[in-house]
Amino acid sequence: MNIDAQLEAILFFKAESVSIKQLADILGVDKKTVEAGLAVLEAHLAGRGVSFVRAGDEVELRTAPETSALVEKILQEELARDVGKAGAEALAVVLYRACATRREIDWIRGVNSTFTLRELAARGLVARKTNPKDARGFVYEPTLELLAHLGVSRVEELPDYAVAKKELDAFAAKTENKQDE
Repeated sequence: MNIDAQLEAILFFKAESVSIKQLADILGVDKKTVEAGLAVLEAHLAGRGVSFVRAGDEVELRTAPETSALVEKILQEELARDVGKAGAEALAVVLYRACATRREIDWIRGVNSTFTLRELAARGLVARKTNPKDARGFVYEPTLELLAHLGVSRVEELPDYAVAKKELDAFAAKTENKQDE
């Protein structure tokens, strides 16, 4: 498989910005090879519904600007719907952990939460911020809008907060220990 196709698959799967170095590490190639592959990928995506975006050393795939009206229409339809079970699960993890990485949310839920978190962020229910423990990643935090919607001013006011937080923290610690083994 060509390097550009591999890069496209990685960027699609990640659904967030990825550094050139990280791409090189994932593929086991040098940065020059990644840069060449990205140039080919960018050319292939010209005039398509998906575009290649670069900011410094970070790259990602996004919907093309020309599709903004269509994407906005779909987004508005999605925002009008209930968050559903997946959204409720992700919100519970974010609320009761106070903040969580996508990896933690995925692990606790047992499924990939990328699109669920994107929808929750678009609704203004969670905020994606730089991870204070690892600036290469992000954490998701509940927004003031979410707390107001739930009728609380702090996450500690949520029902059974102390019990649920303790159980989630214990589960996370247990699973992290298993991953380290």
